[in-house]
Amino acid sequence: MDQMGKRIKRRRESLGLTSKILSTSIGVTASLISQIEKGKAFPSIVTLKKIAEELKTTVGNLIGENESQIQHPQLNLSQRRFAKKNKNGTSSYLLSYHFPSKQIEPYLIKFNKNSDSKDIMTSNYPGQEFCFVLKGKFEVVINKQQYILNDGDGFYFNSKNSHLFKNISSKEAEILWIITPNKN
Repeated sequence: MDQMGKRIKRRRESLGLTSKILSTSIGVTASLISQIEKGKAFPSIVTLKKIAEELKTTVGNLIGENESQIQHPQLNLSQRRFAKKNKNGTSSYLLSYHFPSKQIEPYLIKFNKNSDSKDIMTSNYPGQEFCFVLKGKFEVVINKQQYILNDGDGFYFNSKNSHLFKNISSKEAEILWIITPNKN
């Protein structure tokens, strides 16, 4: 509760609002705002939503729902989360915590023999992508142009370009896939 109050106060002050102006605009007393900011009172969810709207933020930001992920940047192997799998047996795994202000999203993609990236690497919006071959050999087609990637090779392209990665190894293959997330 104390941290939420500090976040509210910090946000209010950054917008140049006094506690009186905030309290009047949301229909509560300045005393209540002061108590909330000092961690001596907890607002109702309705009041908290009004505060968030007036401060041009979200309830989640005020309660700190993303802070633990930002303050704890490490994601251990046991915490890795499955993202999706296609019909060919290609699977993707998110390699970092999710939070709204992320500017990149890293994935591990595991390809079965002869599988491809269809329905996995589906970004089709303005942005960039980078792939690094961890193991295996890939045929890559970007806008109808073919490339061959081997262990240790990197590949950078614009997300809007049509793209397909196919494992042409005789065994399972893996790539590190880093994208700029869709902000829409």
